[in-house]
Amino acid sequence: MKKVRNKTYDEERSLYGISGALIENCSFKGANDGESPLKESKNIKVNDSYFELRYPFWHTTNITLKNITLSNLSRAGLWYSKRAKIYDSKIYGVKFLRESNDIEIENSTFESPEFGWKSKNIKIENSSITSEYPFFLSSKIVLDNVELKGKYSFQYVKDLFIENSNFDTKDAFWHSENVVVKDTYIKGEYIAWYSKDITFINCTIIGTQPFCYAKNVVLKNCKLEACDLAFENTTVDAEINSDIISIKNPESGTIKCNSVKEIIIDEFKREGTVIINGTAYNRK
Repeated sequence: MKKVRNKTYDEERSLYGISGALIENCSFKGANDGESPLKESKNIKVNDSYFELRYPFWHTTNITLKNITLSNLSRAGLWYSKRAKIYDSKIYGVKFLRESNDIEIENSTFESPEFGWKSKNIKIENSSITSEYPFFLSSKIVLDNVELKGKYSFQYVKDLFIENSNFDTKDAFWHSENVVVKDTYIKGEYIAWYSKDITFINCTIIGTQPFCYAKNVVLKNCKLEACDLAFENTTVDAEINSDIISIKNPESGTIKCNSVKEIIIDEFKREGTVIINGTAYNRK
């Protein structure tokens, strides 16, 4: 394996197309401000290195990145790539991951608006993500012990599994399909609107108007806090171990909770029947 150590590069495409190489303790920065330093690279390992140049990893194949830092000047770090592993790294560049497949991440920190768009087969463990719009239009995602701070998280996502995580987000899981979330704390608003086949197990969910206009929402042993106007026009099977402020016009299904202050079933209720704590409700 070719070894590149203790070098600084700032020119355009400085290591373009490099293959079968170990790159250690290198810096990609400087006055020339060259783009795409490792574009089209394959079968490489990059350790203990620093990046300020834009578009460092485009069209790469089979790369391992360990203890690297991408500054906030390093835009669009990993695009159009396949088979990438990232460990013990700090990523601050915007739009870091896009249109890439087979990505494994552990023990890393990301501060990247528009993180993880249009990608597939992503596994992230023991990491933190700050992103306004993470995982848009991505699929086959597994998150374990992930701290997420976002706004519009998991929109149009398919085949998502989450466990042991903590999210502070806003309109999460909109239009998502085939989602399972276990043992996770979620603080947000308008959770899972327009979603389909979404299940929460042993979760705490905080925020107004969750689970509206959705199909096949399942809650098992969950807590809902500050929850009002829930389940509007939604098919639901819910076991909730907390009080609910209000439930509005659920489409059909069963909702069990400790108590609910207000149940709103009005002329805008659809044709289905919903059972709330053993009592059946239909449109008036």
